[in-house]
Amino acid sequence: MKYYIMVLCCCVFSISQSQNCNSTLTGEVHDFHDGTPIINATIFIESLNKHTITDANGQFSLNNLCNDQVVIEVSHLGCETKRLNVTIKGDTFLEINLEHHIEELNEVKVKGTTNKITKTSQETLLKTDAIDRFSSLNLGDALKQISGVSSINTGSTIVKPVINGLHSSRIIVMTNGVRLQDQEWGIEHAPNIDLNTAGSINVIKGANALAYGGDAIGGVIVLKPSKISLKDSLYGKTIVSGHTNGKGYNLNTSLTKTYKKGWYIGAQASTKRFGNFKTPDYNLTNSGLNSKGFSINGGFKTFEKGFNVYYSYLDNEIAILRASHIGNIEDLVNAINNQQPSVIEDFSYDINAPKQEVTHHVFKTEFYKRFKSFGRLDVQYDYQNNQRFEYDIRVGDDKDTPAIDLTLKTHTLKTSLKLDAKNNITYRFGVNAGYQNNFANPNTGVRRLIPDYDKYDFGVFAITDLRINNDINLDFGVRYDFNQIDAKKFYITSRWEERGYDTDFSDLFIEDLGTQLLTNPVFNYHNVSASAGMSYQLNDKSNFIFNYGLSNRAPNPSELFSDGLHHSAARIELGDLRLKQETSNRVSGTYNYNNKGLLLNVEAFYNHISDYIFIEPTGTEQTIRGAFPVWSYNQTNAALYGLDLTANYTINDQWFVKNKSSFIKGKDLSQNQALIDIPSIKTVNSIGYSNKKWLDFNTELQSELVLRQNDYPNNNFEVYIPTTEQMVLVDLSTTPPTYHLFHLQSNITLDLSKKTDLNIGLNITNILNTNYRENLNRLRYFADDLGRNIMLQLKLNY
Repeated sequence: MKYYIMVLCCCVFSISQSQNCNSTLTGEVHDFHDGTPIINATIFIESLNKHTITDANGQFSLNNLCNDQVVIEVSHLGCETKRLNVTIKGDTFLEINLEHHIEELNEVKVKGTTNKITKTSQETLLKTDAIDRFSSLNLGDALKQISGVSSINTGSTIVKPVINGLHSSRIIVMTNGVRLQDQEWGIEHAPNIDLNTAGSINVIKGANALAYGGDAIGGVIVLKPSKISLKDSLYGKTIVSGHTNGKGYNLNTSLTKTYKKGWYIGAQASTKRFGNFKTPDYNLTNSGLNSKGFSINGGFKTFEKGFNVYYSYLDNEIAILRASHIGNIEDLVNAINNQQPSVIEDFSYDINAPKQEVTHHVFKTEFYKRFKSFGRLDVQYDYQNNQRFEYDIRVGDDKDTPAIDLTLKTHTLKTSLKLDAKNNITYRFGVNAGYQNNFANPNTGVRRLIPDYDKYDFGVFAITDLRINNDINLDFGVRYDFNQIDAKKFYITSRWEERGYDTDFSDLFIEDLGTQLLTNPVFNYHNVSASAGMSYQLNDKSNFIFNYGLSNRAPNPSELFSDGLHHSAARIELGDLRLKQETSNRVSGTYNYNNKGLLLNVEAFYNHISDYIFIEPTGTEQTIRGAFPVWSYNQTNAALYGLDLTANYTINDQWFVKNKSSFIKGKDLSQNQALIDIPSIKTVNSIGYSNKKWLDFNTELQSELVLRQNDYPNNNFEVYIPTTEQMVLVDLSTTPPTYHLFHLQSNITLDLSKKTDLNIGLNITNILNTNYRENLNRLRYFADDLGRNIMLQLKLNY
């Protein structure tokens, strides 16, 4: 036995003697962006318990290493820690690159600070906690928390954001890097986005984010997904809420799995259901919502390279107030004069006509690669499919056939290059190309409101960000976009001649079908956009931002081609082939102050828009269903200007007060009158209390005061009512009176384990159950706005 032990020991000794443990590992650690050496970086070999630090030249050396494969951990304050598999074979040299730019780290930390997109624009950030409070609502509701952002509504479930008086095609909505394309041209077409897919939302006022598009005269809304952590982890959250008004519920859950090597996969799903909503005095018959959606997201991510694949699906079934579906102009007059819906029924979850059914698919794949001492290259392709059905109230065999049936398919390919090797200057260049096809089903039994068309887009931009010193930042940008719309449209011969198209657009004529003409409008638009901005740090307490933006927007298909009865809007809409591009020149200034608990933000802007496109009532027209109001698209020169104020004051560790106020004016310069659909003056004051010892208790009482909009154009007209044989004034212009609402929000957090907590929130809107009507709610002619709503929300983070 002793013999075998001696032999084994000799073998082990022999092997150890034959192994070379005299190798040296040397190397250099550099900053990835500009190649400068990183001093005092730690190099650690855990298996050997050996470490060293880099010198003034970024160099290091580890001696007496055996030939073997080891894992080296490289770390430095302010850098992402890097782990490398290294094979030691004799003297070995290793070059290591670390990311030493603090702002880049936010991309890989779950709880890292989320940066703003721009440095010289009027930009506001909504973080995850603020978004989660609106999990059961929609994008427009969440953004109303920002000063200067309001909404234009069709009832309680179709809510479109309005930024400084502008909405619809003048606002770009980006979701997970994809520009939303979902036929939301009209007031009653809300953006088809599940708010629960966003981890943060950036709102940029004005056309100063040229990387997203040059036609954002109103602004850009950027929804970003939650951050991905580069570590082995599994985390998620589930939100459940219930509402008294509409007897609704919402369920949203998400789960993400990440790996230290950079791989990740995540999924999210949500569903919400509401029945008929209620004013303080009556039910809003047929006003519910049924929505469901999900998304899946996966890929690989490191600092130097990565890719992502994303897919989302959203299905919305949206009821439209039954009383708003007028049969003729007499119904509209009666609705305005009676101040109460013509149809009031018991509560129900049923969604009947009139209604909308919209499904939206988004598929995206992207790849990025960073190059040492150069920059980052991004390439992305995305596809969207939007199917929209709008149902009229019908009888007989056609009652289940939609009056409007549109399918919009969009393909986009874009690439961008960011050059950031120098610390004080960054260049960004980008190119995008897109193709869009809209198919309007002709088998609806109703004249198509929007025609078939193909749309081609091409854009290119260049942006420079320059840091002069620690106090001054400048940026400059320019963008060119080409858009072509190639449509096939049928016109009633009498309408074609009535509008003078037979003279101005005789070359568009293809075929005469008797009472109808088939035409082929093809329009090309060349748009140039530019921006310039400066931020100046006055002192350690305050800074000033100045910005100028030039942007052009081509008319959208609705503005050009609308021609007929829009059933969900209960009006005849007429586009105009003569519409030209809008040109916006916007100047803005921002002052920020932060000292001793006081946070003050003051934003002022002036926006001059040449050839501003708007829709206004112009009379009535008789159809086989009766007389309907006619709304026509028109153009004018316009000016919008205003002031947005946000002030927060922390009284002590527990008490605070806030104010958010917005003032805006819109003027038709050509007609010397007010613009239509301009938000009222609004101020929201709140007082809040928090106490960490009381289960992290937070509560806030809000006072929302909205003044009557006294500046509006006179678009009233008289119409003959056969039943009374009288001429009656149709008052579409007079605005609702001032209203004052109170709201309460409160929450506590229970720590269930080290990694799990439960947040319990209670929100009460319109506490006093006040009757009111909002000027920018299209259904204000037919019913009051919502009464009191109590929402209980449970949010489980794990």
